[in-house]
Amino acid sequence: MHQRHLPASPNWYCSRCSDINGKGVLGFGAKNTIYLLNVTASSPAVTGELTGHTERVSGFAFCPHDGQERICASTSDDKTVKIWDAGQKILLKEHNVHQSTISAVHWSPVQKLLLVTGDEKGIVVCYWFSSNDTQSFFPEPRTIFCLSCSPHEENYIAVGYKDGMIVVIDISKKGEVIHRLRGHDDEIHALAWCPQPREEPLYGRSEDKTDGSNGVTEAAEMGCYLASGSRDQTVRIWSTARGKGVMTLKLPFLKRRGAGVDPVVKERLWLTVHWPKGQPSQIVSSCFGGEIIMWDLMKSGKQKWSLLGSSSDGQNHSRIVFNMSSFRSGDRELLLSTSMDREIKCWDLASLECCWTLPTLGGFVYCLSFSPVGTGCLALGIGDSMIRVWNTLSIQNQYDIKTFWQGIKSKVTALAWHPIKEGTLAFGTDDGKVGINEVYSNKPPQISSTYHHRTVYSLSWGPPVPPMSFGGSGDKPSYSLYSCAGEGVIFQHDPWKLSGEASNIDKLIRDTNNIKHKIPPHTDLSWKPDGSVLAIGNEDGSIEVLKAPMLKLLCTVQQHHKIINSLRWHHEHSSQNELQYLLASGSSNAIVYVHDLKSVIETPSESPVLMTEPFRTLSGHTNKITSLAWSPHHDGRLVTVCYDGTAQVWDVLKEEPVCNYRGHSGRLLCVQWSTVHPDLVWTGGDDFTLHEWAVSKQEHVTPPKSKKRAEMEKKRGPQKKSKKKKVAPEKGRMKAEERELPLGEEIKGAAEEGQSENDKEEEERENTDGPSVTGWSREISVDTRGTERVQNGERFSHAVKREVKEEKKREKSDLSLKKRKPRSILPLSTSMDHRPKEELQQDCLTLAAVRYSHGQSGTCVPGSGAHIQLGLFTDRDALYRMFQEEEESHVEAGHYDSMVYLRLWKGDLIGAITLAAEKGELTDHLLSLAPMAGYQVWARTVEAYVKQLCHHEQFLKAASHLVSIHKLYEAINLLKSHQLYREAIALARARLQPEDPVLKNLYMSWAAVLEKDGHYATAAKCYLAADSNFDAAKVIAKKGDVISLRTAANLAQISGESELAHSLSLRCAKDLMLFQDWAAAQEVLRTQDSLLGHRLVFSVNEILTQRLADTDVVTWSVASSHTWSKSCEENFLSMVHRVWQSEFGVAATDLVQVKMLHQQLRTVENPPATTSVPLKQLLFHISLDVTLCALSQLLCDWPSVLEELLQALTRGYEAGHFTLMAEMCQLLVTQGLESVTFYKQKLDSTDERSLVISQSVEALVCYQLMYKKWWNYSAETSALTNNTISNGHRLTEKNHSEVEANCNGEAQSDVIFSEGFWKVLLSEPHANLQATQRAIAEIQRRVTSLIQQHNPCFKDISNSSFLSLLSSESLSTLTARVAEHHKALAAIPELVKKYPFPDVMECCIVLLHMEKHFSPFPPHIHSKATTLLCKYGTTELLCKSWKRLTQ
Repeated sequence: MHQRHLPASPNWYCSRCSDINGKGVLGFGAKNTIYLLNVTASSPAVTGELTGHTERVSGFAFCPHDGQERICASTSDDKTVKIWDAGQKILLKEHNVHQSTISAVHWSPVQKLLLVTGDEKGIVVCYWFSSNDTQSFFPEPRTIFCLSCSPHEENYIAVGYKDGMIVVIDISKKGEVIHRLRGHDDEIHALAWCPQPREEPLYGRSEDKTDGSNGVTEAAEMGCYLASGSRDQTVRIWSTARGKGVMTLKLPFLKRRGAGVDPVVKERLWLTVHWPKGQPSQIVSSCFGGEIIMWDLMKSGKQKWSLLGSSSDGQNHSRIVFNMSSFRSGDRELLLSTSMDREIKCWDLASLECCWTLPTLGGFVYCLSFSPVGTGCLALGIGDSMIRVWNTLSIQNQYDIKTFWQGIKSKVTALAWHPIKEGTLAFGTDDGKVGINEVYSNKPPQISSTYHHRTVYSLSWGPPVPPMSFGGSGDKPSYSLYSCAGEGVIFQHDPWKLSGEASNIDKLIRDTNNIKHKIPPHTDLSWKPDGSVLAIGNEDGSIEVLKAPMLKLLCTVQQHHKIINSLRWHHEHSSQNELQYLLASGSSNAIVYVHDLKSVIETPSESPVLMTEPFRTLSGHTNKITSLAWSPHHDGRLVTVCYDGTAQVWDVLKEEPVCNYRGHSGRLLCVQWSTVHPDLVWTGGDDFTLHEWAVSKQEHVTPPKSKKRAEMEKKRGPQKKSKKKKVAPEKGRMKAEERELPLGEEIKGAAEEGQSENDKEEEERENTDGPSVTGWSREISVDTRGTERVQNGERFSHAVKREVKEEKKREKSDLSLKKRKPRSILPLSTSMDHRPKEELQQDCLTLAAVRYSHGQSGTCVPGSGAHIQLGLFTDRDALYRMFQEEEESHVEAGHYDSMVYLRLWKGDLIGAITLAAEKGELTDHLLSLAPMAGYQVWARTVEAYVKQLCHHEQFLKAASHLVSIHKLYEAINLLKSHQLYREAIALARARLQPEDPVLKNLYMSWAAVLEKDGHYATAAKCYLAADSNFDAAKVIAKKGDVISLRTAANLAQISGESELAHSLSLRCAKDLMLFQDWAAAQEVLRTQDSLLGHRLVFSVNEILTQRLADTDVVTWSVASSHTWSKSCEENFLSMVHRVWQSEFGVAATDLVQVKMLHQQLRTVENPPATTSVPLKQLLFHISLDVTLCALSQLLCDWPSVLEELLQALTRGYEAGHFTLMAEMCQLLVTQGLESVTFYKQKLDSTDERSLVISQSVEALVCYQLMYKKWWNYSAETSALTNNTISNGHRLTEKNHSEVEANCNGEAQSDVIFSEGFWKVLLSEPHANLQATQRAIAEIQRRVTSLIQQHNPCFKDISNSSFLSLLSSESLSTLTARVAEHHKALAAIPELVKKYPFPDVMECCIVLLHMEKHFSPFPPHIHSKATTLLCKYGTTELLCKSWKRLTQ
């Protein structure tokens, strides 16, 4: 039927909206239609359409089984699934099981004739085509984006969701989820199974090949790879055997190639993937900007991809790619891709080169124009805001099309090539712009500075007319550009100077022809090819023929009765010279008239001629005519297109139809006869398609008729038509106000004009062409607003209907506003004019009597009572009487404003203002009049108005009026009292002195409110403005984050609050320390010279953390650190001293500074350690102890060194962190007992306190060495790891493994078996102290339980043995025992009680255990341990532990 065909653009944002079968037939959804193409490696050919859906097609897929390639399925936003025969182009079956929008579709490659679909609610529907059965599953409550059936296991389906989840379900097990594949974090756009079963071959693993006859079951057991593409910019390969991802491919960022992209259009990423059947190790995916890349999964290295079309520019898509599918054509694997750039491309996967490109259209085809200079160059104006220029004669590429989008922001509705200048193309748009584009240049188009108010419908090049025709030949162009638009105006543009103002030719027409009446709005124009005559079509159906250059009116053709849509002159190179005077016209009344204007043009008369009879009448169309075109190859051959969806070729001279083309599925909008081939015609319409068709190959001769429609219109004929509101005129081709009918529905006028009664043709039209009429094409003006949303993946909406309803509502509201009259200010007198005629006439007699009786009117008093209306027509006294009664009426009705106006009119200004103030009806107008009555009246009026404004909460306005009468403080207080602090401060700053206390009070009050509401930064500004710097810094620090604390510290330092700056800087540094941001913490502390001591503490903490990072104590990462803190083999304290000297200038040479720093840090609170203290805070406390120890070492204060060293070691012990204590011993007491001995030698032997401290240090060192030795020799400690020994110290497996790891490689010394070692640990004074403390704690526990026993709240104690024990002891007995133990405790020396010591009983138990399992100890050591246990280890818990570990 047609030669070449540009189809509509494939729909966007669909996971599978195009597919190709094994025979090379490509199908894709465009709007609500499926287009079919025959594909070869050389070129595509559109073969047909599948129509039936009422909304956007959301999915399309071919059946993959042999012999069933013609069967295909489509899904739509109308919630239906349709099965088609693509060969016969008929609908086979359909179902509407889905209740939500369908988003995914796929045929099962294994299970014959199984179609699987998914919707946005998460429902998966399986449909068996042969049995017409359906089954629904709901695997996940998520939005489905795509799905794919396994090619190896018939029951497996992979489903991708909007949130990035992928599930594999088994439909044989009621949709049970086999795998949940998590890894993507955004929409899953596509899923593709590996075409080869089993997962080993993907990475080239060598394994014995199994027999392929094992079938699907073996494939399912072996698994299969699945590829997924997601919006998170990754392609992932999943193993279904293991249920997890095995490879992640991140999209590369490539430079954009090929044509440019409109920067205004923003697109999101769409990542589709395709796994070609013959290439199991290669995957094809889309990329960011339209590129397509081939991934080689067996390739090593980072770059596993190759770019398709990399050999030359322009091969790639310029926008994102949505769908890909492939098939084998001979020995070549071809890939088809669809994109947002509205192009379909075919790729050779062997060479990775583009074979061909098929452009598609994303909007109505509004206009066509063949270049008169460039042979075969066809320009298309499309509703997708682009111009396409097609070289129709190209041999290498039959779809050689260039696209122009720069500078075009709306639908292109008109085109016109320059008559003699090659490549110059004028265009008009829907938003009223006119421009000129040079198609052989890369420059943006020139846009005329004169805009039309409505859509441009017609463009034409013609000779210049005044005023442009004035001047010499070198000063003016040879051709002007004329544009006609919907508002009915024709502009003449200067192509040399589009920036200049265009001229309206109506002025020239009026002046030349002396026209005084209103010129009808113009709808089209056409210059005769020789430029001598201009024909203009009008909205009223008339055609005016004017002679150039002055546009003298030659004649008026009054034949059409409706708007003129198209005018065309016959070409001049006819064999019959008189044919050049033929003018064809088409209008909205469906009839084409041809007029012979030879006599009018050759022998014009002095006055215009009126023509009412046409030369030829061409009837047959059933709807409005939209475009005409004469054949340049024939004499009197005309083609017309119409809203009936057909193109009709006419033999004008014979007045006969030649053929009728019915290939479109929508209304036709434009037509052009080929300038090269005499048998080819080009047509475009609102079905988004352009057709090239041959006249000689059409089977129909006349347009289709609808007998039913004709009868319906005849029945409807006698009915009166409702009048419609007349709107501004627009051209009939695309006018919403004319309410066009859908394709195939005739208007009344067309039905009445001559039509043939061929019943067979009518039935054929009803049955075949009728269903192809798409329901969305109601109004031509819906183009991009409706259809662009469709292209963007959104379903069709009733936007047009809503707009119509809203317009009607606006019209009703406008009418209601117009009908409502303003309230009369004189209602009583006005009402008297609406009495009966007799009474009104009597009023005239009464008025005459009053005026001419010289006051002798009897009982009549004009202006009052029954004669109130006469007050308007007599004297002033009568008028005042009338005003008085009108005022009283207004008061009763509550219309005080009207009463005020009446008093103003009488001149009673004070009375009007007083009344308005009393009633609260003061206005700005009255206030502006108040000064006329004096200053006092004005001031009182302002005060009254201020109260009125405050009552209506118009505080700003009220304050402004107070300022006008110089009551500044009252205005400020008014604003402040209503929380308008900002405005109050602005007013005070502008008018008060800087030292005024009111200003400071405002700042402080506002700051308090802001601080309460959490607006700390603004509150700080207020405090600063009020010179309260301390409060400013404090409020900034209230938020407590690092940035706020740093800002507050800097603010305090700048403003001189040094102590506050000190505390805030330290607080900020501690927060940074918790985040392990050491560099930032030191930077904060560096700003305060008084924080040098704390800088030393932070440096020790940083060095300590770096040392412990090599162990399992510190497991967190460090945000920032200094190079000097890196871990090394140097002694810890030596390293600290070196860093202090090099980085902070602290050394033993400056003892004064060191002593001052020591005294400063001694005042810092360092609370005792507990098991609940966080590890980072515990390390900071240890760092403070170590810093003091290092400073004391510089001062050679050895007693202080030992005391602070003991505090540092004790913290890990008291916090229950044995590993930390052991590591601190390793760092601070490197040589163990030898290091302690070194410190003891520095002490005074008479200093008992220092000796006790050294004994505690020795005991802690020996305590951790004891456990190290025990765990180092013990291979089986599992029985001991969970036992609690006397003080509750739990030996966990983690502690065991940590200590054991620390002991690897240590020299096996016998120090642990020496007598001095155990003598330190087995200290009887400390054993006595600890036993006494345990006894007191036990008695206190019993007393507490005894008290609880007698408390009613604790009657449910269930431990009967414990109750019997309590009952045997009285409270007095327990109190006596406590007193005895306190006496014993008081007898113990204070130094023994003051410093910590390891649990002696615990050490005795460990000693006896080690002696039993390892080598024996000296007898007296064994005896001492046993004696101590017998004497002090009498508690139940210690006895149990002793028995368990030593027996």
